[in-house]
Amino acid sequence: MLSPAIISIIVALVIVGLVLYLIDIIPMDGTIKQIIRVIVIIAVVVWLLQSFGFIGSVHSLFVPAHPV
Repeated sequence: MLSPAIISIIVALVIVGLVLYLIDIIPMDGTIKQIIRVIVIIAVVVWLLQSFGFIGSVHSLFVPAHPV
């Protein structure tokens, strides 16, 4: 049986696939489409890495550590 976490990840990936498909359909410059695709794919990869625990919060990357 699939756990609810895995089901939510699968649903999110299907939605991202639909968004990428819709971006392909929209008539706009090819360069802009490519930039949007790259941004969406990078965001999904970072989100997946966070979901599986390979990286921590992205927020912690931008907030400096407190000095000791």
